[in-house]
Amino acid sequence: MFSEFKSGSEKKQALYGRTQERKGKEMSCTIKDSGERTEFDTGAVRDIQKGKGRCDLMPLDVVARISTPNEHLDNPDLIIGNIALFKDKGNDFYLYQALYYFAKHHCDSIPDMLLEVSKHFEEGAEKYGENNWQKGLPVKCYINSAVRHYLKYLRGDEDEPHDRAFCWNIMCAIWTCDHKPELNDYTVNN
Repeated sequence: MFSEFKSGSEKKQALYGRTQERKGKEMSCTIKDSGERTEFDTGAVRDIQKGKGRCDLMPLDVVARISTPNEHLDNPDLIIGNIALFKDKGNDFYLYQALYYFAKHHCDSIPDMLLEVSKHFEEGAEKYGENNWQKGLPVKCYINSAVRHYLKYLRGDEDEPHDRAFCWNIMCAIWTCDHKPELNDYTVNN
């Protein structure tokens, strides 16, 4: 898909331009809802995942390399690459890095990103109840959704705000690692 770009900076400019273009365009800004729920042992509920793919099972180190223009395979996608490192090492530092790189390359600023993500928290509270996510979801659920939303964002899907959904999932994964470590499916292997 990105083979038409001669460099990583051209790819970044195209993605940033698409983000700016979407700001002035009517786009769905609500969380999609299938109407079907998965309830976890913790009591938390989430929209059903079946049929959406299992991005958490993909070899993300490979995905990081193929998500870049062909001539830059030695310079993998830092967002997916850091998620791959998190899966391998279990250290949430890598999730912070993924979120940082996303904000740096795809958002106007960190405050802008956080204000957009707050809208996702608001819509989630309306859909599932306030702080439903804090009851506890396995971290792999957040990783699965984060990677899927990131890939949909890169593809240009506009059926929901995939950029803020990516950030929301990464932020919730970090919180879960810090506050409910028993739900971190990826052990710390530093």
